[in-house]
Amino acid sequence: MDKPAGIVSATQQVFQHHLYEYRKGVRPLFMMTMSVIAAERVVNALTNSSIDYHVHTVNDTKVNVFFGRPAMVEMVRRIVNKPLNHLSPQEDFILGILLGYDKEEQCRRFVARSKQ
Repeated sequence: MDKPAGIVSATQQVFQHHLYEYRKGVRPLFMMTMSVIAAERVVNALTNSSIDYHVHTVNDTKVNVFFGRPAMVEMVRRIVNKPLNHLSPQEDFILGILLGYDKEEQCRRFVARSKQ
């Protein structure tokens, strides 16, 4: 059972790096997939730092935690109300752009998904 503690530790390290980027203004929105246990610690830290967040359940053991600027997190709340692989091409495009993914690649992905 040592492995989950290591995973939580790795999650915390990535989270701390994301917090650093957020505070420096590098990116306005982040998404992390993690265990429910790790999410409790992350949510506590976000609450203590007054950073807006949204927790989206993936399954019984995993969640996606979105956090960042309030307007962007509110947009995520409105779009991510189902599994990510069930998002429409438009919703997927918006989410990718908000998360800072490559714009040209998001356009290619949108066009490919729209043809289906």
